[in-house]
Amino acid sequence: MTHEPLPDAGPPARAADLRMAGAWLARHDLAEARPTALLAGRLAVRRRARLAAHVILAVLILASALAHPAVGGLPPHRSLPALTALVAGLLLAQALLDRWVRRVDQRVGATLSRRAAHLTPPGWRAVLGRPYAVFLLATFAGAMVLAGSALAVPDPTVRQLAVVLMIGLLGVAAIVVMQLRHLLRHPVVAEDEESLTADVIMRVEDARELTTPSVQWSLPVVLLFGTAPAWWSAASIAYLIVGLLACIALQARTPSSATVARQAMSVR
Repeated sequence: MTHEPLPDAGPPARAADLRMAGAWLARHDLAEARPTALLAGRLAVRRRARLAAHVILAVLILASALAHPAVGGLPPHRSLPALTALVAGLLLAQALLDRWVRRVDQRVGATLSRRAAHLTPPGWRAVLGRPYAVFLLATFAGAMVLAGSALAVPDPTVRQLAVVLMIGLLGVAAIVVMQLRHLLRHPVVAEDEESLTADVIMRVEDARELTTPSVQWSLPVVLLFGTAPAWWSAASIAYLIVGLLACIALQARTPSSATVARQAMSVR
């Protein structure tokens, strides 16, 4: 671990955020560490960004239902542009939330009087892990297969919706790649060994959050369910159920983020 001096500054953290930071430290076997304004600020913005992402996804589903030709009754020449705009809005909102989290990390990091750093930064296998990487790739592959199979349907409305789905999935993939790249490359925000461990834990948690395929699961059903043939609807439900079971098994069988972080730092 190395240190480099930085200018000292920083806004005070809210008492509620400090209490939540203390609870977070206790859950991750860091109860002896003191909840600082640095940690409280980083955790608070992540909590709010994840809540906002859930709200955005819920709005997408509701608005898509109203714009969907099979539900809201809009004609295809109006529903397709509306659905395309909704998917684009979802991708933009996700990108802005990620940018917000990064900027808060940068501002908090600038307040440190000194900065701790890894002698050897953890790579993708330590931060994400092979099982989560495989799950992420399989989820995208399954969604793309669903979209590709819908392109073979003679109905022009289904085929156009499948194109919107593929564009949305490619956009989500690009955002995930950029977020993972940031997790692996952005500077550490830590001032001592304890906050350095917390920084790695947050990276692992952020990476695992990216593998939760809420958008990949919802987009096929939102865009094509009820419009595509029955065999496609059955396949989309099977994809959702299998993916959910795999996600539950993955979270149950893999080590906790705290364990992975300590292994990455060679802390036993």
